[in-house]
Amino acid sequence: MDTSVFHLGGDLPVRRLGFGTGGLVGSGYWGPRGEAADARALLHAAVDRGVTLIDTADNYGPGLAETLIAEALYPYREDLVVATKGGVVRTGPDQWHVAGRPEDLRAMCEASLRRLRRDTLDLYQLHRLDPDVPVAEQLGALDELRREGKIRHIGLDTVTREQLEEALAIVPIAAVQNPYNLLDRSSEPVLELCEAKGIAFLPYYPLGSGGLTRTPAAALATVAAEHEAGPGQVALAWLLHRSPVLCPTPGTGSLDHLAENLDAATIRLSPRELELLDAVG
Repeated sequence: MDTSVFHLGGDLPVRRLGFGTGGLVGSGYWGPRGEAADARALLHAAVDRGVTLIDTADNYGPGLAETLIAEALYPYREDLVVATKGGVVRTGPDQWHVAGRPEDLRAMCEASLRRLRRDTLDLYQLHRLDPDVPVAEQLGALDELRREGKIRHIGLDTVTREQLEEALAIVPIAAVQNPYNLLDRSSEPVLELCEAKGIAFLPYYPLGSGGLTRTPAAALATVAAEHEAGPGQVALAWLLHRSPVLCPTPGTGSLDHLAENLDAATIRLSPRELELLDAVG
């Protein structure tokens, strides 16, 4: 079995190390980061390097990241899976609020379809559960869109194990996106349930918002030196070794950094090295 591949939703094979698009937009996920041509070149480079899972969201920009993906990659390669999110409205840099009413989710989903130039969204993730709307209504709206063919698979972002269990009783869930990295394993109970159910776990902040590269723990620095690799590469390799359902999608605005991230898939950690790294957390 090819452990570098995960079958999202049971039917969409993706390489487990993907690409996140938050770094294509400006600070606070607001406005452009730089030249659109540079962002498109980065997307092309990711796909040329074999990335088959691109993770984005409608509020990156807002709307900008999805637009850049379509400008760069449409018509899409048959093996490319684009995952996006809805349920959050951004009103300024680092300013957002949850919007989970069924009519809002439908409008957001259909807007993402237009921007991405897709008839069906491979994976549509509820960016946050709205505490003011019954969970069954939010997931019911997504399930209706799924039955209409506008969504292939449903995912959740930032949930507890209990919330995931509740959701699974309502609709099939193909993916979860929670914070998880070498230093932050607070979502371990969610990861365990994802493993039991065959659900993809897309860890966000896989490099600890850069903290794992700027000030790596001693064990991380030691293992990185043994492999003549950067600490960020080893931190990503650890995720790939940690669980077969973990599918990191690190983002960047740099071609060099993109290459470094993707090279992490070639690092093979020994049992001794894994023991050292496991102890970091």
